[in-house]
Amino acid sequence: MSLALTSNDYQAIHDFLESQAGIRLGTGKEYLVTSRLGRLLPHLGLSGYSELAGRLNGFGNGALQTAVIDAMTTNETFWFRDIAHFRVLIDGLVAEARPQRLRIWSAAASTGQEAYTTAISLQDGMQSGRVPRGMRYEIVGTDISPTAVDEAKGATYCGVAAARGLSDDQRHRYFRDRGGCIEVLPKYREGVDFRTFNLLKPFDSLGRFDVVFCRNVLIYFSQERKRDIVARIARCLNPGGHLFLGSTESMSGNEDLFEMRSIAGGLVYRVRD
Repeated sequence: MSLALTSNDYQAIHDFLESQAGIRLGTGKEYLVTSRLGRLLPHLGLSGYSELAGRLNGFGNGALQTAVIDAMTTNETFWFRDIAHFRVLIDGLVAEARPQRLRIWSAAASTGQEAYTTAISLQDGMQSGRVPRGMRYEIVGTDISPTAVDEAKGATYCGVAAARGLSDDQRHRYFRDRGGCIEVLPKYREGVDFRTFNLLKPFDSLGRFDVVFCRNVLIYFSQERKRDIVARIARCLNPGGHLFLGSTESMSGNEDLFEMRSIAGGLVYRVRD
């Protein structure tokens, strides 16, 4: 039995990830494959990377395919990331429209920090009067990784995930202690739902939204896939809806579908009529 990753094995895994999840490894990332998939081989009963590569595109291997995508997904996130976006949401979009209902999609939600930060921002806005107190909201968080989605549903964070992006005051205000870990308080979990979802699939099952956060995920896709995803987001937004991208991301050739707005000290994209 050989555990060596051959160039053919790497290419097969590379092509599978790009076609099924949009993940582009590029060249020279063999170390990433061996570090993340090497530990999966014995758990999946595989003799090596050649057997893994051979089975990836076969029928009846859904569990194996999911496990590989899950292992290769980068779940990089933290609390209150790009804080200006949440000021834009509360002091810009909501203050401007004063909606009675708001439906938000946290695409590529990872382990849930973005979705819960959004709920915290809305609840704080209600308490301060910046958000209509009777406003109802729904936040749908999706991610391709079942492991990340399960952690998001649990709303309990330990180690680095319990500290990164949080001040001591925020830890006390929004969480309760769980034996050295922290759990999101129930009031900030209301109206937040998570599900496993692949951005390469049709968005129809998700419904329509007023706001979409699709931040720091398009960088993993090809230019063609970026344009396609942004175009489909435009179609799932309600009239006047808004899209947040990561601070280093752009419209990827879809400027005809969105207009960039500078509001409340930050940038957001409004879908064109």
